[in-house]
Amino acid sequence: MLVLAGLLLVGCHLSAQTHQYVDLGLPSGTLWATCNVGANKPEDYGNYYAWGETTTKSDYSWKTYKYCKGDGEKLTKYNVNSKYGFRRFADGLTTLLPSDDAATANWGSRWCMPTEAQWEELEKYTRATWTTRNGVNGMLFTASNGNSIFLPACGRRMDGELDGAGGAGFYWSSSLNTNYPNDVWIFCFDSYGCSTTYYWRDQGRSVRPVLKK
Repeated sequence: MLVLAGLLLVGCHLSAQTHQYVDLGLPSGTLWATCNVGANKPEDYGNYYAWGETTTKSDYSWKTYKYCKGDGEKLTKYNVNSKYGFRRFADGLTTLLPSDDAATANWGSRWCMPTEAQWEELEKYTRATWTTRNGVNGMLFTASNGNSIFLPACGRRMDGELDGAGGAGFYWSSSLNTNYPNDVWIFCFDSYGCSTTYYWRDQGRSVRPVLKK
């Protein structure tokens, strides 16, 4: 069942103002978007963003990352450990602010990136099946209520290259890894399964929004 502004819809038709979401019957009530940011249908890869950045670019690396001084241990925002900060900077921020959230910035104030906990909930309360949709590999997450979402295996962008497309998916959460603040919690999957883990925040990854409560 697809829902838009309280109406039942069929298919995935997007405009600049409206985006569809699916009720998977999750305990938290989280409603998941049917497409990635920058995509026109569920199997489209969409755009890639560095964590905390809201526009795309050609080079995804520490030297181009917005919130550091050219190095992963010279952070200038979202840092809880002065060891990783530029001139020992630390601001204590552990979750993306709306102005730095690619989902909010590109889709509007009703949308945001999922938290680490929301990704874990999706994995726990749905059945994950590696499949191909219209020629695109990805993971289908099917809930007990029969509804589902498809996440394409978009790979990731490292420096100027696209890596792993068709074989794996890497999706941002909005949650900083507080033990290693140059890392962020991400959700990743391939044909063998899926998991929540952490990795560097300068790389380009996909964004699948959730609807704000």
